[in-house]
Amino acid sequence: MTKVSPDALRDALRAIKDPATGRDIVAAGLVEGIEVRDGLVQVSLLTDRAKAAAMEPVRQEAARILSQQPGVTNATAVLTAHKPGARPAPPPQPAPPPQPAGHGHGHGPAPQKAPMLLPDVKAIIAVASGKGGVGKSTVAVNLAVSLARQGLKVGLLDADIYGPSLPRMLGLSRKPDVRGDKMIPLQAWGLSCMSIGFLVDEETPMVWRGPMVMGALEQMMGQVAWGALDVMVVDMPPGTGDAQLTMAQRVALTGAVIVSTPQDIALIDARRGVRMFEKTNVPVLGLVENMSFFCCPNCGHTSNIFGHGGAKAEAARLGAEFLGEIPLLLDIRTAADAGTPIAASAPGSEGAKAYDALARRVWAKVNGGAGARGSGPRISIT
Repeated sequence: MTKVSPDALRDALRAIKDPATGRDIVAAGLVEGIEVRDGLVQVSLLTDRAKAAAMEPVRQEAARILSQQPGVTNATAVLTAHKPGARPAPPPQPAPPPQPAGHGHGHGPAPQKAPMLLPDVKAIIAVASGKGGVGKSTVAVNLAVSLARQGLKVGLLDADIYGPSLPRMLGLSRKPDVRGDKMIPLQAWGLSCMSIGFLVDEETPMVWRGPMVMGALEQMMGQVAWGALDVMVVDMPPGTGDAQLTMAQRVALTGAVIVSTPQDIALIDARRGVRMFEKTNVPVLGLVENMSFFCCPNCGHTSNIFGHGGAKAEAARLGAEFLGEIPLLLDIRTAADAGTPIAASAPGSEGAKAYDALARRVWAKVNGGAGARGSGPRISIT
């Protein structure tokens, strides 16, 4: 692979002019930093809130130019605010005259917000958990496959930048094609899929700061040719960090599905996940109890290894719907490890039936208006 030099990338950015001064953006001091990791590049461009709209074409052009450089597999550009003290404070201004009644609130124009991403997706469902290790990614993959099997056009986005699981669970290992300035999502099991794991080696650690994580996530939403979809399932990273805030701010989430196991320690973290979505005004569609019980494949005896019913009780306590139980089955795990989700590879199995019931309940809530966004057409499932 061609080694990517930050100096060479900086020189390439000299082709872009600063709209305020006419100088190239490097000479104008707008390039705050360039980070390179295994062919993935992010550039930070200095600006301030007042000039954010004018700098948006510059940001887009920077991402385009960087993506064309030798050895770059993916590039993103983000706008960052000037550091405190970077400029002298402006002189105090006289207070503006009072506005006549009916002519606004006297605060001036509201700052322009970046346009929401994924406008052609009718419903976006975040599958989240308060902690790792509860099988959230397995639930997300099989939920998406089950929705596709019900006749919907489904996308699956792996938003877990630090620990992407989708490539292994879907049996995909190649890089996406690029047409123009858009990546083409990979196809598997009736889904359109995208993950940072398609762009880097499976064993490469993602040692990234928060801004790079947010930039990569925005790129996988805004610079991928998703097309029109009935629903997108987003496999969120565990916890309540940068990725969750980015999703809440940059797309119109229809709702969140919270995954937990039955034991108390998992439910405490699931509770945090519910509260986080409530604070960002994202409806919680309900809770799923994963690994709810173990049924011995030999004798049929059921064991509650992690307890049972904890998520159902927690949903009632939080005033959320309990969406169902997913059993702890060896077949679910082996199918995921083999890249053949059980909802597709063994649709008649008990595990696949549990995911099918979950998908029908989730889509019924979305289609019936529980947390639905916009006024797009409703889709019937028969």
